Amino acid sequence: MIRILAEEIPAKLNYKLLTGIVVPRPIAFVTTLSTVNESVNAAPFSFFNVASSNPPRISISVGRRDGEMKDTARNAIHRGEFVVHLSDEQLIEEINKTAATLKNDESELSLTSLHTTDSSIVSVPGIKEASIRFECKLDQHLTFQDDQGHTNTDFLIGKVLCYHIADHLYDTEKEYILCEKAKPVARLAGNGYATLDKPFSLDRPS
Repeated sequence: MIRILAEEIPAKLNYKLLTGIVVPRPIAFVTTLSTVNESVNAAPFSFFNVASSNPPRISISVGRRDGEMKDTARNAIHRGEFVVHLSDEQLIEEINKTAATLKNDESELSLTSLHTTDSSIVSVPGIKEASIRFECKLDQHLTFQDDQGHTNTDFLIGKVLCYHIADHLYDTEKEYILCEKAKPVARLAGNGYATLDKPFSLDRPS
């Protein structure tokens, strides 16, 4: 078995190992409003998960670029609100286009065929074509530092205020999300993605 000490390898290799091992990862497609001109910023993040269910919280880790805060983090912290969408098979190619680097007064949605829709509670618009989205209020903002003490990550924890779920994806009788119909897309390493091809069930021990 190969043995690698994390502190003895460069940050790039740690990134490659983590993103190649911790798979598949759900992809948060996040909209915020620009602090410059309130244009809609949109970007995907695969360091994303559920933080708690009572109250409902989700977490998104946003790495900085050369120490500079990315638009999503800056906008979410400034306004205290953001919207997270399910990345699915229908939207993933359009979502991928928003990973482009633009100025903070430009909207990544201009690169796509996606449209915005008003939210019910927060001021940040959602994406009309998305089958599932969460309206979120920023609950906590944490920062992480590298071994030299430089801040390189903004960790956002959002409290979910409102769910929007397409009718065909929700079993109202059992109150279940129909994952197979939702067709979520997950992130692998490099340029790799995965779909929910062969779901299966296991009984949890009592």
